[in-house]
Amino acid sequence: MGHYQQLTREQRYGIYTLLKTGHNQSKIAAGIGVHKSTISRELRRNKGLRGYRHKQAHDLATARHRRERPKARQMTLISSPWRSRLIASIRLSCSSIVHLLFGGGA
Repeated sequence: MGHYQQLTREQRYGIYTLLKTGHNQSKIAAGIGVHKSTISRELRRNKGLRGYRHKQAHDLATARHRRERPKARQMTLISSPWRSRLIASIRLSCSSIVHLLFGGGA
């Protein structure tokens, strides 16, 4: 898989002008040097009510790129004094179930 690069402002202007002159997505892709799926994705993500506009498209893409993404969180169950009690009670519960199922009756 190749290295992905963001479209530049100049490439978006190229998309805009080639669209206005009636070129299809394949010709636009060849003209600015990207894959045709990149053009399709760009138009789908950044087309507004008034069609594709290069300035608006660049602003939308930049905002999406800068949007904070969720970060992986470490899960901390409970503070340490409670954690050992919780684990002990879980172990007791499990051992009680095993004892009831396999040995000794209730």
